[in-house]
Amino acid sequence: MNAMRMIARSIALALLATPLLAAAAGAQTRPPARVVHARVDSLARAFVAQHRAPGVSVAVVRGSDTLILAGYGEADLENRVPATAATLYEIGSITKQFTAAAVMRLVEQGRVALDDSIGRHVPGLPAAWRGVTVRQLLNHTSGIPSYTDVGPRWTRRWGEDMPPDTLVALTADDSLWFQPGTKWRYDNSGYVVLGMLLDHVTGEPYPRYIEEKLLRPLGLEHTYYCDTRRLLPHRARGYDWGADGWSNAAYLSMTQPYSAGALCSTVGDLARWNRLLATGGVVSPASYREMTTPVGAAAASKYGFGLMVDTLAGHRIVTHGGGIPGFITANAYFPADSLSVTVLTNSGTARPDALLRNIARVALGLPVEAEPPRAELSEAARRRYAGRYELRMPDGTVRPFTVIAGKMALVAEAPGQPPIELIPLGNHAFRTEVDRTFKLTFTLDGGHATGFTLVQRGATLQATRVGDAGR
Repeated sequence: MNAMRMIARSIALALLATPLLAAAAGAQTRPPARVVHARVDSLARAFVAQHRAPGVSVAVVRGSDTLILAGYGEADLENRVPATAATLYEIGSITKQFTAAAVMRLVEQGRVALDDSIGRHVPGLPAAWRGVTVRQLLNHTSGIPSYTDVGPRWTRRWGEDMPPDTLVALTADDSLWFQPGTKWRYDNSGYVVLGMLLDHVTGEPYPRYIEEKLLRPLGLEHTYYCDTRRLLPHRARGYDWGADGWSNAAYLSMTQPYSAGALCSTVGDLARWNRLLATGGVVSPASYREMTTPVGAAAASKYGFGLMVDTLAGHRIVTHGGGIPGFITANAYFPADSLSVTVLTNSGTARPDALLRNIARVALGLPVEAEPPRAELSEAARRRYAGRYELRMPDGTVRPFTVIAGKMALVAEAPGQPPIELIPLGNHAFRTEVDRTFKLTFTLDGGHATGFTLVQRGATLQATRVGDAGR
């Protein structure tokens, strides 16, 4: 995944869950509910106050005890609607575990086998895709090129309603990324194809099937296929944080995420889902083991079927995050602790995984992680860094990168993507909320930046300023 896609926070990246980082195990005492409630309340209020999101809703459930179920900030800035526990958020790629569970139910019924080729069940796919197995689609080892990775060829069409076969057509003529089963790469097209599998095998369209046959029988009354034409109660508006503050997020037709990311839900429903899924209420224990056991080329990425597996201070986590324009979300279950933690935000530039980690630490009786420093920077000081840059990639190609100084923040933008705030560290260096390995350091001459060095995930990239930012 190249540096521009990391900074761009495109839906391809946003739909990808960020794994929770492992830490050294240590002894801890399970704190009482009142302590957890008070500390989580403080963390969530600070998250909103620091402009991470206009609104955030959180749920922490330990066993049968709800430790906190609450909302903070605003679900709708224009109408000043407060966020609550009932606020409905687009959940992006958290959708994938619902799709995976629906497929596993077909496997349990003997109607589909994990090692069936997808061409056996879905007609009309490109010839190179037909031999890919259901298992390879579920764990992102299919090599099918994802429509969310093709840049303007897709992003300029965000407003169009697209049925699944049109989404397939966006990359039908592209070469496979790799031979199926040999590598891992996050793939939204693969999960759209799994939705098509459900369509054909069940005889019902995915949106209706997932609601009527999966969600409602499980008592999930506040989880929906998030069609923007529907009237859905307590629906949040989505926003992005930019140089001049909050703005409405770009419109994306919810036909496009489909079975890869088109559900919306509440923190209460996701807490219920986490518990049911882990305890045999959705699929069999054997199926759940399949979903949470990374194998083959997916093992290094800790990816099962619509779920990632990691640890936090020695505690095993089953997790997936998600994102879509205007919303970034995080959801995790700690099986050995019977602990569910969910954080939903209405910001496409938030980093709820860090908040979720700290909330989980509170519930587990662990010390919270300190926030990296944030230096003060005036609007006048921010202007010295503004401009259009060319960022040279490892393959020799050059990508545009614009830095904008506004009244509220310094942000970086890539074509067709939401802005990402550059957070000052001092000495002309900046970090982001997107990736903790990211560090951007400007080079100045005569009081204005002439370029920068970007260090991220072990790679070092150079950029040269080529003009004004146009603002």
